[in-house]
Amino acid sequence: MDNAPFASPQAALVEKPIATVLVVDDTPDNLTLMGSLLREHFLVKVANHGEKALKIAQSGTPPDLILLDIMMPEMDGYEVCRRLKAVPATRDIPVIFLTARSDPDDERMGLALGAVDYITKPISPPILLARVNTHLALKATADFLRDKSSYLEREVAMRTLEVQAIQDVTIMAMTSLAETRDNETGNHIRRTQLYVKTLAERLRHHPRFEYVLNDRMIELLYKSAPLHDIGKIGIPDSILRKPGPLDTGEMKIMRSHAEIGRRAIEKAETELGTPIEFLRVAKEIAYGHHEKWDGSGYPQGLTGEAIPLSARLMAVADVYDALVSRRVYKALMTHADAASLIRAGCGTHFDPAVVAAFDANEAVFERITREFADPDMPGFVPTLEPRHDPH
Repeated sequence: MDNAPFASPQAALVEKPIATVLVVDDTPDNLTLMGSLLREHFLVKVANHGEKALKIAQSGTPPDLILLDIMMPEMDGYEVCRRLKAVPATRDIPVIFLTARSDPDDERMGLALGAVDYITKPISPPILLARVNTHLALKATADFLRDKSSYLEREVAMRTLEVQAIQDVTIMAMTSLAETRDNETGNHIRRTQLYVKTLAERLRHHPRFEYVLNDRMIELLYKSAPLHDIGKIGIPDSILRKPGPLDTGEMKIMRSHAEIGRRAIEKAETELGTPIEFLRVAKEIAYGHHEKWDGSGYPQGLTGEAIPLSARLMAVADVYDALVSRRVYKALMTHADAASLIRAGCGTHFDPAVVAAFDANEAVFERITREFADPDMPGFVPTLEPRHDPH
C-alpha cells in the first residue's frame, strides 16, 4: 500500500501543523481501517513491514508518532521498536504498540523497550484517538523543552565565547600598551606563554600539582601570562630603555613594576565589580614572578611554596627567555648556557620541581625559541653586565 498521507484537501489550509502518524501492520485490512479512522485528524503514513517502517521513520520527514503491530514476519514489532530507540534520529518518536497480544509479559516487554503505550485489539476508536492525542501533546511539550534547552545551551556557548574573546582582546590590548614602552617584542610574550604552558603540562601529573593544574588552570595560566610585565608601563623611559646597568635608585624604580602591575589589574577587577579568575592569576604572575625560592626576590621576599605556583612557573619562563634574547643592555645567550643557569638556580632562585619540568622539556623550550625568534635589534650594543633578575 502506498505510504502517501491520507489527508483531506482542507488540511493544507490549517495553520497549525498536522501531526503525522505512521501505522505499521502487515495486514492490509488493518492498515485500511486505521487509515480511515485517523486521516480526519492526522496525516497518515503506512508501512506493511518493519524495514519499510524504519526507512520512513529515518527519512527527512519522520512521523510524530508510530502505531506498531507486534506480530509481523521477518522483523517483529519488538525489534522495530528496539532499532528505533537505538538511533538518535528516531529515539524520541513515541511508539504505541497496537496488537492482539494481551499477555502482561508482552506489555511489560514493549514498555521496557521504550514504547509509551500498549493497546490491545480489538481497538476502541475513541480510546485510541484519546491516547494518540495525549502522547502527541506530551511529545510536543518534550520537543519544546528540548529545543529550548538546545537554544539555551547555544546561547551559553556563544556568550562564553564572547567572554573569552573579550578576555583575549583585553589581555592583548594591555600587553600591546606595555610593549610600546619596552624593548621586548610580541615574540617574547608568545614565547613565555608557551614556556609556561609547557611547564604546567609537564607538572600536571606531579603529586604536588595534579589537583591544581587541570585543563582550566593551564588555560588560565596561558592566557594570563602576557600580563606578567604590564607594570612596566609605569616605568620611565630613561630607566626602561637604558642600555647600560641600572644604579641603585633606578633599580628600585624598575622593581616597582611588580607593584604597579598588581595595582593595575586590581583596578580592572574593581571596575568590573566581580572576581574574574584569569585576572586573579594574572595578578599573581605580575606581582610574584620576581620572587625567588630562597626568599631573596622581590617585592615581598616570599619563600618556597608561599610564592604562587603561577609566579614560580613564570619565573623560569621569563628568566630563560631573557637569557636567550637580545636586549639593549645584554647580548643573547645560547640555549645550552641559559639552561645551565636555570639548573644552577634550582632550589635558590627557582622551585626545584619547576626546574625538573624544564629539564624534561628542554628540547621543547629550544624549539619554541627558534620558532618565535626575535629579529636582530638595530643599533644593538652588547653588554654582559647584569640588570634586574636578569632582564
